[in-house]
Amino acid sequence: MSAVTGTMATATSPVASLAIMMRALKLPTVARHAEEVAQKAEREGWTFGQYLHHLAELEIHERRRRRTERYLKESDLLPEKTLATLTRSRLTPKVAKMLPSLCEGGFVERGDNLLAFGLPGRGKTHVVCAIGHELIQRGYRVLFTPTFALVQRLLAAKRDLRLEKELAALDAYDAVILDDIGYVQQSRDEMEVLFTFLAERYERKTVIITSNVVFSEWDRIFKDPMTTAAAIDRLVHHSVILEMTGTSVRADTAEQAKREAATTVTKTMGTKGKPTDSEGATTTVTKTTTANDRQANDEVDGEI
Repeated sequence: MSAVTGTMATATSPVASLAIMMRALKLPTVARHAEEVAQKAEREGWTFGQYLHHLAELEIHERRRRRTERYLKESDLLPEKTLATLTRSRLTPKVAKMLPSLCEGGFVERGDNLLAFGLPGRGKTHVVCAIGHELIQRGYRVLFTPTFALVQRLLAAKRDLRLEKELAALDAYDAVILDDIGYVQQSRDEMEVLFTFLAERYERKTVIITSNVVFSEWDRIFKDPMTTAAAIDRLVHHSVILEMTGTSVRADTAEQAKREAATTVTKTMGTKGKPTDSEGATTTVTKTTTANDRQANDEVDGEI
């Protein structure tokens, strides 16, 4: 007699036996809720099929929840850059129209690439991270990494003679997001491992790239013109391209902070009684605000 059968023989009810079997079959949610759902089924007159269906739904829902939590943890996606925090009014009409279908993940199913181009501060990283979060909710595995970090990871693997194994580990992800590829000035070794990564995923798995460098300037990334052309060809062959235009999000945020600071100064000066200079309260406030404007402008210039 097996251990499971022996345990079942001492069970006091069919529901208890069911819970034991479900644990043996690695269905912990069914085991945990079997008795509770049985009582509900009895009260409401469920059929046996309805009872099993409800337990199966609970198991599937719990597995999906745990999988989503695990995928989010391993993705390294920026937690604050989600669809909920994205200011859609800043997107061009074309990008805003494409966003819902991209979040559904059809392009990942096809192994297509997603390329987001634009000047710094145009929201490229936020958009691709938001899409990444939505893909995970739909069951896709996503990895977010700065391009330089991926390159260093691949270089270390090549040095240790385990590049093939590292590429296989990356292949487990349905989509890999390479952020800021334009900031990478590749040496020949770096260029080779990055090209190898792109070539390995070609027509099979999705690469999502953000860049502030247009294709015509990618020779400064890959150095060699032939390699540059081959890399672009592989990326563009099956791809969706997002052109991120408009003003800089960071600059606009800094400008808004500057205006709010100026407003605060104005209100504060208005509550401190009469000024002592000959020009009156309005002149005093204007001078203070102008000094703050110069300081805020310096901070914006330094930040951008």
